[in-house]
Amino acid sequence: MAKDPGVGYRVVATVTEAKGKCHAGHQVGDTFEISCHDPAGLCGFFYHDLFPDLSTFQFGGSLPWWKGDVIHAQCPDSQNCVTLKLERFKRT
Repeated sequence: MAKDPGVGYRVVATVTEAKGKCHAGHQVGDTFEISCHDPAGLCGFFYHDLFPDLSTFQFGGSLPWWKGDVIHAQCPDSQNCVTLKLERFKRT
């Protein structure tokens, strides 16, 4: 596995909602650090969809509908949808 070089912001993901049964086993309350270099166990389908926004977010960018250092993302499985809250923090 590639080593995360520690560039950009730290991004912490928290599962805030889980509709149905997540096939990857994610549950409400799960928290993990995620980056463009480390999916941290996030389901591959979700990581694939999240990656463009994650790279923008991790490296300090923004989109017009984002407010501050918190964004929300949903997995692509509409029948068993998991919602993540992503928070970014400056590295110390």
